[in-house]
Amino acid sequence: MKRYDAMFKRDAVELLLTSGKPLKVLAVELGVCAVTLRDWRDRHLAQTQPIETDGKKLSAQQLAMELRRVQKELVIANRRNEILKKAMGILSQEPQPNDMPL
Repeated sequence: MKRYDAMFKRDAVELLLTSGKPLKVLAVELGVCAVTLRDWRDRHLAQTQPIETDGKKLSAQQLAMELRRVQKELVIANRRNEILKKAMGILSQEPQPNDMPL
């Protein structure tokens, strides 16, 4: 079993939390098992102090879960916007004169 020092673990978790890359992708890039990276992240988040937001104290782990949920929603919304833009482009095109029935 490969051993990683504390600095590598801390840097890997920091990169995971700030890069926006999916955990599995980053784990492959770092050459570690995704389960191991997830465990490091969870341990790190469990040690951090709660953060107050909107009058509620939330743990870093709760905030990370909320961030992932919102990121997924954003991806879906962006896809919908792209579809709507394409549809508006198609609908706003003027018909060609030869497309008109006689």
